[in-house]
Amino acid sequence: MSSRAESFLVGLVGDGVVPSLTPYMHEREGDRQGLRYLYRPIDLRELALPGAAVGELLTGAQRLGFNGLNITHPCKQLVLEYLDEVTPDARRLGAVNTVIIRDGRFIGHNTDFSGFAAALASGLPGARLDRVVQLGAGGAGSAVAYALLTAGVRELDLVDTDAGRCAARAAELAGFFPDQKVTARTTAELPRLMPHADGLVHCTPVGMAAHPGVPLDMSLLESRHWVADIVYRPIETELVREARAKGCSVLDGGRMAVGQAADAFRIFTGLEPDAERMRAHFLELVAAEEVAA
Repeated sequence: MSSRAESFLVGLVGDGVVPSLTPYMHEREGDRQGLRYLYRPIDLRELALPGAAVGELLTGAQRLGFNGLNITHPCKQLVLEYLDEVTPDARRLGAVNTVIIRDGRFIGHNTDFSGFAAALASGLPGARLDRVVQLGAGGAGSAVAYALLTAGVRELDLVDTDAGRCAARAAELAGFFPDQKVTARTTAELPRLMPHADGLVHCTPVGMAAHPGVPLDMSLLESRHWVADIVYRPIETELVREARAKGCSVLDGGRMAVGQAADAFRIFTGLEPDAERMRAHFLELVAAEEVAA
């Protein structure tokens, strides 16, 4: 456990990370816990560096006394070769988004999956998990699917427009969770799948400001379904808004974003964050962005 007299210097490495809300969430929680806590974006685009420079940035951060780094696109896989240790879950996912620097060693974690798991538990407590349909099997989708299976989903139907990627992801996950069923599906199968599903999880870019719309025919949703979105800009996506209007229990993408940040804060400091306080701050930040826009 870290002392509150200690200071923390952390950062976020990735392409186009300057607008990220993560630094604000970390620094505010640090302030609330009486810490000297500084979080800096390290933007590959601004530095004109390729993703492969993540190894050099890790070494530089160590020399400058950083306690750790969050890692995002395009470095989550590239960073693996520079780490001394990787948690079993991050190793299975083949991706690291949080690196702690301790005693001269780099230790990799994945809070994408744990952040969604925390979001599901806090935002949809008691949700039925017998059968779930997930839209999107890309990078974020992989972590979310892993979290769903870890949470106890018995049958997971993975739906993706890239059939090859979807099949490979489903086979990999089925290998990790042999007592559960993971099946690759196509969007054409959704009318057949949704009547048997307890919930729907959305992990594609549809609904983002640059990709407006909904990812499926909304007539397929019934009030008994729960719906989780991982898109958080805007926080109130069309999917979340229309699902709520149908009477569905919903989980907005901000829950996962806060879950990721809270887990990383815990890893960096050894202190327990107040996740609900962090969520309230996150919603303030998103609201301010929407007003400014």
